[in-house]
Amino acid sequence: MELKELSSAQLDASANMLKAIAHPMRIAILSFLEGGQSLTVTEIHEKLGIEQSTTSHHLGILKDKGVLTSKRSGKNTFYSLKYTSLSHIVECVSKCTDYSKK
Repeated sequence: MELKELSSAQLDASANMLKAIAHPMRIAILSFLEGGQSLTVTEIHEKLGIEQSTTSHHLGILKDKGVLTSKRSGKNTFYSLKYTSLSHIVECVSKCTDYSKK
């Protein structure tokens, strides 16, 4: 699909998803969830090394903008990428910011 084939609603949704991702902690969250990973808030906050409330805030933004999905299991909520193709964004950004290869 080419950019010109996208409707204005699709472009708007895409822009909102990209805005939600545009934060270092949120990019890190996406990288943890690559490859079909599903993690709890606690697991993610431990990996990030930040407060659990801050982690929950970032997860809420990503879920609200359609980047993540969640599934409740007992006391835990597991987060995962809503679309597996989102992992390509992390890969692309990683390649584009690897200054040592320039």
